[in-house]
Amino acid sequence: MKKRISWFLMACACVAVPTFAESNPDKSEPAEKKGAAIITIYSDVHSGFGHVNDDRGFGLDRAYLGYQYNLPHGLQMKAVVDFGQSQDVGDYHRIGYIKNAQITWKQKGWTLNAGLISTTQFKLQEDFWGKRYVMKSFQDEYKFGSSADLAFSAAYKFNKVVSADVIVANGEGYKKVQVKDGLQYGAGVTLTPVRGLVVRAYGSYNEAVEDDEKGITNLAAFVGYKNDAFSVGAEYNYQTNTKYVDGCDQDGVSVYASAQLNKKIGFFGRWDMLSSKNDWNKDADGMAGMLGAEFKLGKYVKLAPNVRLWSPKAEGGKLSSYVFLNASFAI
Repeated sequence: MKKRISWFLMACACVAVPTFAESNPDKSEPAEKKGAAIITIYSDVHSGFGHVNDDRGFGLDRAYLGYQYNLPHGLQMKAVVDFGQSQDVGDYHRIGYIKNAQITWKQKGWTLNAGLISTTQFKLQEDFWGKRYVMKSFQDEYKFGSSADLAFSAAYKFNKVVSADVIVANGEGYKKVQVKDGLQYGAGVTLTPVRGLVVRAYGSYNEAVEDDEKGITNLAAFVGYKNDAFSVGAEYNYQTNTKYVDGCDQDGVSVYASAQLNKKIGFFGRWDMLSSKNDWNKDADGMAGMLGAEFKLGKYVKLAPNVRLWSPKAEGGKLSSYVFLNASFAI
């Protein structure tokens, strides 16, 4: 079943361009095609203190290489390759993955995506946080879901206040696009009642396919306010049956804020708390804090010196402190 749906999604991506392009007989619309390269690199240098003093060095978190092509009639094509870390080979290697291979159509309030696309589970929170090169957003950082997957999504903006979206995905993420036969179904509602204020609720269900597994449910709520001078956001995330294990529930809160001193200099902070039901994952549970500054060096380079603290929940766990200098190079 899953393989048939996967082939169907890829077929949609392949045939969508001629289908949509030929459906509009308006010859007066310009046929200009515009493309842009996507080159993004996230790197850092860091050092721990005290009992984590040996955790130091240079890091290369991500390198994205791709191309985005805008076509007439609201069509867009994008392909991106992601070079990053993988648990399969350890921290000393980097592996290349196809992160995006998608077709997008936008028209009259509708946005449709098909192929290997960005998921909707925490995309809004990631964009609002705006410091992906410093640290992933909560759900991505603590493995509540994947940022991309082989999927089909549809979003509709009813008016200036209300929009909604749905997604059907493989459920394993872009690194393992076909492993099990279950699918993931998600839906979200976003409200913008006043300028700068965003409220979002999202829920998804990832099917289990083995007899000894339980389906995974994700629930998320987010509220944030942003203007030219500052931003503040908070999110709550809840997951049941983590890794398809019955009763292994976990939840967490993330609060983040930023302030702009001017167009080139800003400050930011973040606090996370991760907890598991009945302490099933207490070795990973704890609180994280971060304070930093961001410097924009021209149009393409950003530097962010920051300090971080990690307080584990496990009995006898020691407070860990780090200093980072994160860098983003993007065009």
